[in-house]
Amino acid sequence: QVQLAESGGGWVQAGGSLRLSCAASGPTRNFYKMGWFRQAPGKEREFVASFRFSSRIADYGDSVQGRFTISRDNGRVAVNLQMDSLKPEDTAAYYCAAGVRGSSNEYEYWGPGTQVIVSP
Repeated sequence: QVQLAESGGGWVQAGGSLRLSCAASGPTRNFYKMGWFRQAPGKEREFVASFRFSSRIADYGDSVQGRFTISRDNGRVAVNLQMDSLKPEDTAAYYCAAGVRGSSNEYEYWGPGTQVIVSP
């Protein structure tokens, strides 16, 4: 059974940094990308970043471009999200997701989420 586990959320003042991690376990052989999404109260889920394993291409949402960096842990089915220059509007629950080859869903598996709070 596939599981995604996020860690690293917490509280930080504006301008600070946090690093989120997401590790996958179970049958992950067909994973081809992993990504991060976020959802703030009363708002729709928003794409944050993704990383494709074979091409090592990273994509970012417009609101985090230049401030956040996604990377893969070498040798592991895991990704990190380095978040710098955080703003209060980055406050949200952050979710890790994984894409699977052959699936009709762009992202097949999701983690339970980790909370990030950025105070002014």
